[in-house]
Amino acid sequence: MSSPAPRPILGTPDEFPPKPPLGKSRFLVYVIMAVVVAIVAGGWGYVILSARGNPDVRATVVTFDTSRPDTAEVTFVVNKPGDRAATCRLRAVDVHHVEVGTREITIPPGSGDVALTEQVRISAQATSVDVQGCSLV
Repeated sequence: MSSPAPRPILGTPDEFPPKPPLGKSRFLVYVIMAVVVAIVAGGWGYVILSARGNPDVRATVVTFDTSRPDTAEVTFVVNKPGDRAATCRLRAVDVHHVEVGTREITIPPGSGDVALTEQVRISAQATSVDVQGCSLV
């Protein structure tokens, strides 16, 4: 006598009910999800593009000197509209990129392109000085 073949625990494919056809309500859900994703992606793109900072003011470091133990010197050029004042933040960092000194300077209205040489007091030996950012006042 042979025993019957074991049955699958979940049943056979013939025992499952047929899948309902894709209806209009399910299609509408997919369309709504696609619209929401498109709006979020567009908003994120706008945030990324607008986060460029203030494009009207640019600062370029020409040279810096970090040989002294108490001050660091930086020479830089600021491009700004001639009729507006600008504020720039100078930053000195050490070999581990830890900030060891900062200074904010204000550039008065007048010339659009200004070359400046400024000193930043430092608390430890600096290895680099840069212009962290400038903005119109």
